[in-house]
Amino acid sequence: MTSILVYYGTGEGQTAKIADRVVDAVSDRGHEARAGDAADGLGDLSLDDFDAVIVGASIHAGKHQSAVGSFVNANREALAAKPTAFFQVSMSSATENGRDTAAGYVEEFLDATGWHPDRIAMFGGALRFSEYGFLKRLFVKQIAKREFPDVNRSADVEFTEWQAVADFANDIAAFVEARLGVTPPRSGTTTE
Repeated sequence: MTSILVYYGTGEGQTAKIADRVVDAVSDRGHEARAGDAADGLGDLSLDDFDAVIVGASIHAGKHQSAVGSFVNANREALAAKPTAFFQVSMSSATENGRDTAAGYVEEFLDATGWHPDRIAMFGGALRFSEYGFLKRLFVKQIAKREFPDVNRSADVEFTEWQAVADFANDIAAFVEARLGVTPPRSGTTTE
């Protein structure tokens, strides 16, 4: 069994939700997985406590959370010694036209941090109209009208493809197993 940290930064909660799904999928394969919010830091944890690290961040106004960039910069050597992955959450990833923009954000982040994760994924985010203040809701509805004309702007909308999240998590787990020479235990079973 391996221990995997899913360390993320979130603006409105969708990245946290995705991180939890990644933890669930990795745990279902029989590994120990734990999510940690970059806003809270590592606390008393050390990267030495984990066999692999998955980092996630969302995009707001063209930028990732600074706490995520700081984490990667501060731990670049430790990350280079482990299997790692990066996932990004953005509205750009929710459309075919926006995927090049989303890929540019990833490239910019990796260039700025000098990090080279083993796997990368980009997921669509969510629009939580019910949580926005009046001005933000008005602004975001105008953008949504232009970018997502068929979307009901009177309710919250998720653009995350959950099967893609599960596939990413399983791909990472399989990569970690192969790289570390670990046979995954079966979840829900015990040995006697």
